[in-house]
Amino acid sequence: MSESAEIVSLTAPVSDRALDELAEVLADCVEGGASVNFMSPYSQADARRFFDKVGSAVASGDIVLLAARLGGRIVGTVQLGLDMPPNQSHRADVKKMLVRRYARGRGVGAALMSAIEDEARRRGRWLLVLDTVPGESGHRLYLRAGWQQSGTVPDYALFPDGRLCDTAIMWKRLER
Repeated sequence: MSESAEIVSLTAPVSDRALDELAEVLADCVEGGASVNFMSPYSQADARRFFDKVGSAVASGDIVLLAARLGGRIVGTVQLGLDMPPNQSHRADVKKMLVRRYARGRGVGAALMSAIEDEARRRGRWLLVLDTVPGESGHRLYLRAGWQQSGTVPDYALFPDGRLCDTAIMWKRLER
C-alpha cells in the first residue's frame, strides 16, 4: 500500500523551505513539458521568483495555496484565485495544479482537487473555473472529478518547447 499525500494550506508568510519546494515542483513540471505559462529553459530560480509572487498573493488574501506532501516534501500544489470582481464573488479560479512527475499516478492530483473544492466551499465559492490542455493528464483528472468542459480555444498557448496547444475551458458547480 502506498503512502497517501498530506494536503496542507500554506499560510502567510510562506516559509522559504516551502517556496523552494514549490519551485522544484513547478520547474519539474515545465521540464516535463507542461503548458503552465512558462517556456524552456526554465530554472528553479525562475520558479522561485514566481512562487515569491504567489506568496505575496497569499499574504494579501487573493490566493489560497495548497500543497501536497509525500515523505515530508512538497510534491504537488494547487491555487484558488479569490480576487474576483464584485459581481463574481460566488466563483473562484483554480490555478497551477501541479504534481511532480515522480509522484504522479498516486492520487496526489485528485487529493489536491478535492481539497481545493472543500476550501472553495468554506469560502462561499460554489462555481469554479480553470483552463487546461485537452487530452493531457490534468484534463483527464478534471473530467474524472466531475468538471464540465465549455469549449476549446485552438492555439491558445504554447508548450514549453514552443509548439502550439489548445486549451479547454472547464467549470464545476459545487454542492452548497
